Amino acid sequence: MTSQFQPQNPLHLTTQKCTIGCPIIDECLSGGIPCDSITELVAESGTGKTQLCLQLCLTAQLPISLGGLAASSLYLHTEFPFPFRRLCQLSQSFQSRYPQLYVRNDNPLDYVFVQSVDNADELLVVLSKTNTFIENMRTRFPIRLIVIDSVAALFRSEFENTPRELKRRSSLFFKISSELKVLAMRFNLAVFVTNQVTDTFVANGGMNVVRVGNLGSLYSSGRRVSPALGLAWANCVNTRLFLSKNEEHTQEQNCDREITCRQSKRQLNVVFAPHLPNSSCEFVITREGVYGVER
Repeated sequence: MTSQFQPQNPLHLTTQKCTIGCPIIDECLSGGIPCDSITELVAESGTGKTQLCLQLCLTAQLPISLGGLAASSLYLHTEFPFPFRRLCQLSQSFQSRYPQLYVRNDNPLDYVFVQSVDNADELLVVLSKTNTFIENMRTRFPIRLIVIDSVAALFRSEFENTPRELKRRSSLFFKISSELKVLAMRFNLAVFVTNQVTDTFVANGGMNVVRVGNLGSLYSSGRRVSPALGLAWANCVNTRLFLSKNEEHTQEQNCDREITCRQSKRQLNVVFAPHLPNSSCEFVITREGVYGVER
């Protein structure tokens, strides 16, 4: 009896990726956000998580020849309110750069579908209906990007710190990630999920801290932090990226006076990924979007 399954060398497998819209960040990520898997973006508030989510919903609409997916996106938001004004601002900038994509009296906002989610159980209901939603779509661009911003907000206060509740929480992690991976593989789409951080207080010189990924420890705003939701959720994602921000103080001369200037330096790091080396890049957030900085 001949087997239906043929062995494949994983080094020869290629996965389509969605550009971030910046060659410097794309180079750091070897082309962008991969399809058929879950990419998690971890950062403290105000670092740029949502900015990247919104930008990705626009760059996904680019043709494959320009690094996009020629696709619409489904944006599931758990943080309120949804940043519609910022999305409009980015959309106008994006459309001015690629006017050839929108010649049918449409605009980029027509291809970003937004749904609010209040808790983990509601997210499971939404994901169970997403299969039918994608299959029945009749838009110019099919959905090939799902964004969840953020997953940590769904578990912020609903669960108590008891063994039974922690077990139920872990079960929901695996159910949610399983639904997302099935959708990713079936429709060859990218899943982009944001997560928050918690402060880490280290005792005994940090000997008992579990290391996950390339970085021994994560720092942002001068604090040692850890991704929220713990090790159970870390095992549910394929790729973890970390954004950090730190203030730098520089001295500038002005009218014979020395002035101290403060500037936020933001950096993206690859924490773990099956297809990426340990890499990082500095970035800035402008009116037009998120862009890497040449070193």
